[in-house]
Amino acid sequence: MSNLHPILRDYLSLRRSLGFKLEREGPLLPDFVAFLEASGSPVITSALALAWAMQSAAATPHWWAARLSMVRTFARYVHTLDPKTEIPPHDALPRTRSRPQPYIYADAEVAELMAATQHIQDPFRALTCRTLIGLLASTGMRVGEAIDLDQTDLDPKEGVITVRNGKFGKSREVPLHPMTLDALGDYPCQRNRRFPRPQSPAFFLSLAGRRLIYQNVHLTFLRLVHQAGLAHQKPRRPRIHDLRHTFAVRTLIDWHQAGRDVERQLPLLSTYLGHTSPSCTYWYLSAVPELLGATVGRLEHSLGELP
Repeated sequence: MSNLHPILRDYLSLRRSLGFKLEREGPLLPDFVAFLEASGSPVITSALALAWAMQSAAATPHWWAARLSMVRTFARYVHTLDPKTEIPPHDALPRTRSRPQPYIYADAEVAELMAATQHIQDPFRALTCRTLIGLLASTGMRVGEAIDLDQTDLDPKEGVITVRNGKFGKSREVPLHPMTLDALGDYPCQRNRRFPRPQSPAFFLSLAGRRLIYQNVHLTFLRLVHQAGLAHQKPRRPRIHDLRHTFAVRTLIDWHQAGRDVERQLPLLSTYLGHTSPSCTYWYLSAVPELLGATVGRLEHSLGELP
């Protein structure tokens, strides 16, 4: 098969139509196809897939396995069209099944991250990063959901923002704290001043006037983590997605300290976060041992056996 690019476009289009966001696969699989072309191979082989997956010597084995997993799923699709395609074996790079413990930010650390945006040279870019971090920390939204927000999704009168393209295509309304609402209300003034006629309807804009790119947001956040002095935290470096974990854990702790029945409240948090079921939200209890011990029996009874 001489050209995988059209097949890749069809594959990505199909996956997205099924509700997958493909925030990693979207940019990485074209890179893999370009790697195949540069190697002179007309088909996907396990050896080349493994070589591409392990390109970055500085990456972790977990990331190598994640890259290979993306190729494996794509290769299965291509194999239905070209039987000469090799599907990389599952045991080529064993991937740990244990989910990493989330990093739970202290309030002061979130403030330090937002303050670190002052080191960003362009004031509008700094404002965008600061507002985005504040939104993620105060709502627990996924990064991809925040990036996908359009200007019309904010309803200042009702004090809510609508997530229209959540995981698996689910939509929901997210109530906003008054301080978050004020910050989101101030941002459009600066955005519209910078881009009177933006090229995108996106709520958050890049310096090019377009929707933010996930990889760029991730890299910028890593720099802010360094500037805030959080890069050497153990056992693992804080991630931007940990803002979502922090929101969920803090909400559970607040309910527990207020004497509420966490088991009964869990479906509310599940809906707020856009989870498909409360069993997905159950995982956050592992970050709060005192809550886990108090509720594990009742939750297992109501939710059934969990993985």
